[in-house]
Amino acid sequence: MGKPSASPIPGIAGNSSDSDAVSLHTQPGDRVYDDDISELQSDSLPPLYADIEADNAPLLPTIHNPSYVLNTLNDGAGVRIVDVNSGAECFINPRLDRDPELLERQIQLSASKPPRPSVRILGRHSQTVKENGKSEKKILTDFDVSVDLTPYLFSDATRNVSWTKLRTVENTEKTWRGTILRKRAPGVKRDLEVSDPKPTLAEWCHRYCASHARVKSFTLHRRVVGFDEEKLKQKLEALVRGTNYRGTVDITFPVRDAYVLVYNDCKINRWRVTPWIVWMCYLTFLWLITWPLLFFQTKRFEVAVAEWPFSVQEADGSKRYVSMSEDHIYNLWGRAISRAVLDKRQGTLDQEDLIASQMAPAEPFANALQGAPRFLREGVNAITAINRQLGWGRHDHCA
Repeated sequence: MGKPSASPIPGIAGNSSDSDAVSLHTQPGDRVYDDDISELQSDSLPPLYADIEADNAPLLPTIHNPSYVLNTLNDGAGVRIVDVNSGAECFINPRLDRDPELLERQIQLSASKPPRPSVRILGRHSQTVKENGKSEKKILTDFDVSVDLTPYLFSDATRNVSWTKLRTVENTEKTWRGTILRKRAPGVKRDLEVSDPKPTLAEWCHRYCASHARVKSFTLHRRVVGFDEEKLKQKLEALVRGTNYRGTVDITFPVRDAYVLVYNDCKINRWRVTPWIVWMCYLTFLWLITWPLLFFQTKRFEVAVAEWPFSVQEADGSKRYVSMSEDHIYNLWGRAISRAVLDKRQGTLDQEDLIASQMAPAEPFANALQGAPRFLREGVNAITAINRQLGWGRHDHCA
């Protein structure tokens, strides 16, 4: 019954050692593509991927779709809800409240499902217009392009082989440990570790089930690690600016399916996930009352982390990639992104865009102009060429 938001479940603080982590997938024989490529000139498109492809790396692996819910939880005894905006998954089932082994198995199964990282390239510019004698500034979207990065968390996506590790939080990490506020383990001050080992996942599940709190929750956080966002961001921004775009470029890395939340079975928790009750609280501003009440009533266990490495650090300081490096991904998708930007596309690029960019990378609006008269194709291409020379998407403050 809290205030709806795009990210309703807060994250876990800290990022410490995973020496005791449990690997969820086998690693022997994993194929690794870690050959770095040379830096590209910022004023040119990436080469065709066939020219830099290493060890027959797959262009776009396919992820199979297994079930990530235990069969015993599918009998109608509880509810399972998936947030349409963030992909966060919520369970309410009385069996998970009293059976710690069942809870542990479900957390392990949920940890084997990958988070859904992506890169989003958004271009906008402001324009001042006059309406009814008044000047009004409007923000116009020139392009909004996304690329799904999930396939590159797997060394073999068809067999679901990755380097995933499920771990529990360290004693020094500040998080919710069956508490209302975040805290470190008892006896820990700052980075001074206690002699007692940290609890395992099985121990945390037993503590959750043994808790007498009226309202409680257990959260799994799926986290992408070892990915250099800043490096890819700089390359993509240079690529967009290479089209002579003059507007504002915003490059972000959103992650869907990052959380799995288990609520204990009680009226308050069922109300908080009932859509019409949530919207009623939101529209009537009751969330100003219900949100603080929920916050101070809920005892939260945010102690399980499923880490999905994009790369790992070797002893000599070098990186080893599970699939492709940031440079390989840039070279793979660069032409498709550049073409989509010039086409002023909005949406997620897929296999067809990738293939089309390799077959005819230099011609914009290829799909829209297929079968059009020659003079129309030449006219559109001429406009695009002028835009690239003189600039396009600039902020306009004139009426």
